[in-house]
Amino acid sequence: MSLSSPRTSPSARPPSRVFITGVGVISSLGLGKEEFFDALEQGKSGISNVESFDPSALGREHAGEVKNFRPRDHLTAAESRRMGRCSAMALAAARLAMKDAALTPDQIRGPRTAVVIGTTMGEAGLLEKLEHAWITRGNGAIKRSLIPKYGSTLLPIHIARAMGAEGMVLTLPGACAAGNYAIGFAADLIRSGRADVVVTGAAELLQELQFSGFVRLAAMALDRCQPFDLNRQGLILGEGAGLLILESEAHMMKRDARPQAEVGGYGLSCDAYHITRPREDAAGSIAAMRHAIETSGLTPADIDFVNAHGTGTRANDLAEARVMRDVFGVRPVPISSVKSMIGHCMGASSALEAVSCVMTIERGVYPPTIGYETPDPECPVALVANVARCGKADVVVNNSLAFGGYNAVTCFARPGVLPPPRNRRRSAAPALAT
Repeated sequence: MSLSSPRTSPSARPPSRVFITGVGVISSLGLGKEEFFDALEQGKSGISNVESFDPSALGREHAGEVKNFRPRDHLTAAESRRMGRCSAMALAAARLAMKDAALTPDQIRGPRTAVVIGTTMGEAGLLEKLEHAWITRGNGAIKRSLIPKYGSTLLPIHIARAMGAEGMVLTLPGACAAGNYAIGFAADLIRSGRADVVVTGAAELLQELQFSGFVRLAAMALDRCQPFDLNRQGLILGEGAGLLILESEAHMMKRDARPQAEVGGYGLSCDAYHITRPREDAAGSIAAMRHAIETSGLTPADIDFVNAHGTGTRANDLAEARVMRDVFGVRPVPISSVKSMIGHCMGASSALEAVSCVMTIERGVYPPTIGYETPDPECPVALVANVARCGKADVVVNNSLAFGGYNAVTCFARPGVLPPPRNRRRSAAPALAT
């Protein structure tokens, strides 16, 4: 089924503005955008002892685990039976976003609505259960009911089925940058006229394989994440889902909806260097951030706040500090990492952080980086340390500088701030700085 209008070719239309009209959150800090951002603003930690599996033998026992999410509160009994927990979180967040956008079923149903979801591992936890049953008890012990629940491709399909969205469905597994990849692609669908509404974002489930892998990589801190701190020890894993409703200007105006933010440009690049270490010169990350700003029709001087990737690992924080120095020079642009509160939610990270960016724009509040104690002279960033700060938030940048050199940077703005799309640079792959 074609996503374009039967009367007008997408290429013949002027590019549309892309607005965010609703957001939904399932996180270790709460459900729904208000509960989520209230906790961020107060500097609360969502890090706690892991309960979904026993990690005690690994020497690490903490994560940003979602403990107050019950699928049956958000899904029908039939939906709960046919999907895994990651899909359930994604669908629940999508429904919260739809409610936040005040979208009716008739306004979202049909071939002009697409669903684009990012994830790193999707329902890999179900594969663990299937393999364990097979190895310990044989093929006959595998529950048939688990098999149709497995697969990251199912996340957008479950959302599309529940909402009657008949346009494109797509899963983007862009490592820890998957959420930003999904949002950028979704915005392009609307700009090009191939969709009027896109449900987008990302979801990730805390899983034993993933947890043990990061322990083996010696990348995980003991019990807290301290981005940019001199004594940082590594990341803390998390889980959750962040979903956004993107709409074309025409569709939004037709239903008299209120925009919360506008999606500006985005930048993508690959370090082409190492699976776990960023390039020391941070060239790919610099190129991605510059491109996100330029394709928004802006300059670095226009940026008010940066939501950092800020994992709390030594190499990643050093690289991101270099990005800030290169792009902004000596200007002290406020920067903060909410991973200090919710953990590193893998593919869902940049989507949850995109929701935080939208709330930062709405409230004019920069969330803090908690646990910051000792400045690192090699990371001279203007960190919002430990306590939230009020400030100008017309334009916010969201960094995602992931393993494998997946660099994805998105730009969000207060409605009315960005120049019209025809005056912006076209989105394209940026050239790496040398």
